[in-house]
Amino acid sequence: MRIAIAGGGPGGLYLSILLKRLDPSHEVVVHERNAPDDTFGFGVVFSDETLAAFEAADPESYAQIAASFVRWSEIDVHYRGEVVTSGGHGFSAMGRKALLGILQRRATALGVDLRFRSEVTELDGDLVVAADGVNSTLRARYGFEPELDQRRATYAWFGTDHVFKAFTFIIADTPQGVVQVHAYPYSDSRSTFIVESSGLELDKAQCEDLFGYRLIENRTRWINFVTVRNPVWRRENVVLLGDAAHTAHFSIGSGTKLAMEDAISLAWAVREGDIDAYEAERRPIVESTQRAAQGSLEWFEGIGRYVHQDPRRFAFNLLTRSRRITFGELKLRDPEFVDSVAAAPPMFTPFRLRELELGNRVVVSPMDMYTSVDGTPGDFHLVHLGARALGGAGLVMTEMICTSAEGRITPGCGGLYRDEHTAAWQRIVDFVHSHSRSAIGAQLGHAGRKGSTKLMWEGDNEPLDEGNWPLIAPSPIPWDAAHQTPRAMTRADMDDVRAQFVAATERAAAAGFDLLELHMAHGYLLSSFLSPLLNVRDDEYGEDRAKFPLEVFAACRAAWPADKPMSVRISAMDWADGGFDGDAAVALARRLQEAGCDIADVSTGQVVPEQQPAYGRSFQTPYADRIRNEVGLPVIAVGAISSYDDVNTIILAGRADLCALARPHLWDPHWTLHAAADQGVKMEWIPQYRSGAREPQTGKDVRRMPLREFA
Repeated sequence: MRIAIAGGGPGGLYLSILLKRLDPSHEVVVHERNAPDDTFGFGVVFSDETLAAFEAADPESYAQIAASFVRWSEIDVHYRGEVVTSGGHGFSAMGRKALLGILQRRATALGVDLRFRSEVTELDGDLVVAADGVNSTLRARYGFEPELDQRRATYAWFGTDHVFKAFTFIIADTPQGVVQVHAYPYSDSRSTFIVESSGLELDKAQCEDLFGYRLIENRTRWINFVTVRNPVWRRENVVLLGDAAHTAHFSIGSGTKLAMEDAISLAWAVREGDIDAYEAERRPIVESTQRAAQGSLEWFEGIGRYVHQDPRRFAFNLLTRSRRITFGELKLRDPEFVDSVAAAPPMFTPFRLRELELGNRVVVSPMDMYTSVDGTPGDFHLVHLGARALGGAGLVMTEMICTSAEGRITPGCGGLYRDEHTAAWQRIVDFVHSHSRSAIGAQLGHAGRKGSTKLMWEGDNEPLDEGNWPLIAPSPIPWDAAHQTPRAMTRADMDDVRAQFVAATERAAAAGFDLLELHMAHGYLLSSFLSPLLNVRDDEYGEDRAKFPLEVFAACRAAWPADKPMSVRISAMDWADGGFDGDAAVALARRLQEAGCDIADVSTGQVVPEQQPAYGRSFQTPYADRIRNEVGLPVIAVGAISSYDDVNTIILAGRADLCALARPHLWDPHWTLHAAADQGVKMEWIPQYRSGAREPQTGKDVRRMPLREFA
């Protein structure tokens, strides 16, 4: 088999070694545009998992690589004149030139044809591998169409003759902006020293003056990091590998590590005669790494919003920035460090909004049950919400309660537009107040263009077969071709809707709810006003898309008791080109805060059907984080938060004040009580259930038994 590889970096070289090991008859040629010892960068870092794969793939090169390693287990964070250390992490690093030398010699010994100073634009072979980096020429030549996301932060890669003893982050808060250093040792005499900033580009001398270390340059220049994503990694006999296929920000993982892992997978795919197995195996792993790296790079781009935090809280925030490392993970690695930041699980600290004090940071997220009759909630709602209040959550939220019959999503949605609705909700509120320590909040909303649809289990977001009611919206834009076109609202319509919200607010107050939330998210009526994709009006309500939602909020705030808090749920990102985004969400949050909003419930999406969300663990939390730390408005984080470890991490890092969980509370109504038991936190059970806190046979305290968390 003839194999041509463009790119003599670690990925291309390692692939050539593995292919020759598998079958010495393979004709493997590696083309590298640079000289053998001409390389960018200083050191590379590997994980223990990767090293185990190297040992299995080629023991001879592994032995030489391992002999060159510098190893350490600590992370040092230099911030505000203090050094905060966290241990138990485990790193191995070596010089990039040393690694290339080992791989070049090994490849040559196996008979690989290495051609340096060989610039190629196309290659011939049974298999052609583009391992020629971020700016791959072969990738373009063979018709790959990558997504190239150039980030706003810039960085410069230096070396230094100062040998750091740990992976070191140095944070400098200058009058011109924050500059951070990512540094680590890679030999007994050198360290890598990467300087990164979202606004400053300093030359070597300025960096030396700022940080106090003598720096070494190697083709050093300030560049923007580019995240590379390819929809496919193979076209016929051409395959992408390493940075040509994908990149992940250096703050979360080494591109060299990913490229060499790619090489192992591709070599095994060649051995099995199934090239497609390479991408099938590697893509999920790479995309997971890219999600973590995206979270990390965005954290560093916004690092200025965290410089108010004390050193230990800041260090915890930094260490958990990618959402891969959590409170619990750090507790296992370095319990002393975690205990120095929080003596008890953060989720069980109280939180106050006006005169309402919540016993913990857990919120039962609003979940539509589609079980009301003509807007009236019944026994199901009493049991559903009552059970979750008994389960110990600090705050239990109702489903979206509609402000009119025409404002319902489905015929089964609850309402607060008739007196019998008030009495039915008061029955539920009274139960929660009488039998639990939970607070209960009402979420008010109007479906707008997303109304008049079937119950979820009859057809999610599908129009009714019959009995449809007319819809209104800021502009006559239907959800999709199957839905009716809403009527564009007149000023009289706005007056009517605002009055309906006020009347529902007064009923919510009469029912005794502790907190009121207005639903301005997920493409419902008020959300539709906010989104430029749905509000194309040419009047003042199109020019200022927040004008009508803020009018509604002001009217409801005036009608709601002054000592009780109000929340607003927003979609901080439409996940569609030209839609509402994070900048707009920050601007809206500022105006809500000025209007008397006490907390923002920060969700994303569900505004347009063509959305493309970037799903992942706690994927919406960064939007809450940004509002909390840029605006200073308390926030509720929601979305793919499934474990108490997530909640503890989010709260302790200062990304949110409360965490709302939906599906975990469907899985386990007593989720909060069980989370407390699992963490050894004493939490009061209602008298009727206290005997259940001990096993009947052994008397063992089940409050310390492991919690089966929602996956």
